[in-house]
Amino acid sequence: MAKKIAIVTGSRRGIGLGIAKELARNGYTVVISATADEVQASPLMDSLHADGLSTEYIRCDVSNKQDRDNLFSLVMEKYERIDVLVNNAGVAPLKREDILMASEEDFDRSININLKATYFMCQKAANLMIKAMQSGLEDYHPRIINIGSISAYTSSPERSSYCISKAGVSMVTQLFADRLAEYNIPVFEVRPGIILTDMTSVVKGKYEKLIAEGITPIRRFGMPEDVAKCVMAACSGMLDFATGQVINADGGFHIRRL
Repeated sequence: MAKKIAIVTGSRRGIGLGIAKELARNGYTVVISATADEVQASPLMDSLHADGLSTEYIRCDVSNKQDRDNLFSLVMEKYERIDVLVNNAGVAPLKREDILMASEEDFDRSININLKATYFMCQKAANLMIKAMQSGLEDYHPRIINIGSISAYTSSPERSSYCISKAGVSMVTQLFADRLAEYNIPVFEVRPGIILTDMTSVVKGKYEKLIAEGITPIRRFGMPEDVAKCVMAACSGMLDFATGQVINADGGFHIRRL
């Protein structure tokens, strides 16, 4: 049986790395990708290989078309298949700034990396997946999973560009789930809540207080592993008929409560 191949963008640390590890532990060869060069990524890769995980590193700035094309070309040249694409790469605002003062630079950066890149990564992967399916590739059931955020529907006026970009990711998921249904390629959104990562470390105290006060029914920080398990559920095949579904990895934050 051919080895299954997964690509996880933005996977050098945080949620992305948690997802990459979980996929590798479940038998995938995982292409880890981020903007760091190979030398910077080598300590991580050595550690993963020492743990017996089948991974390789390909540098990719997802906001750059040439980098995206190079990533897919290298993967297809070596493996001739992509079984799972996880669009995880994303950035927080450069500066938390009131929406009345937010800059075009920050807006463009969030949209280009979080939204535009996700759209075109889905497009490129989808076409390669369709082609592979039509070639008669055996045991091939590809899936696309986009990592969204509770910020898609939760107003944070000091992080407006991030919220808008993640709301867009939700629609990207719906659009591709609709379009790819005829090819039996399911597309999902995994929507993390308050996850303990480098991105949230700068406001850890604020979130600790909110969690203690019950902003989430499960009163703890989420961990990258919590998100990774939801990704694995989407990869399992058990949810394929639920294409387009949002899987909330948020400790119950989405529940409306009185």
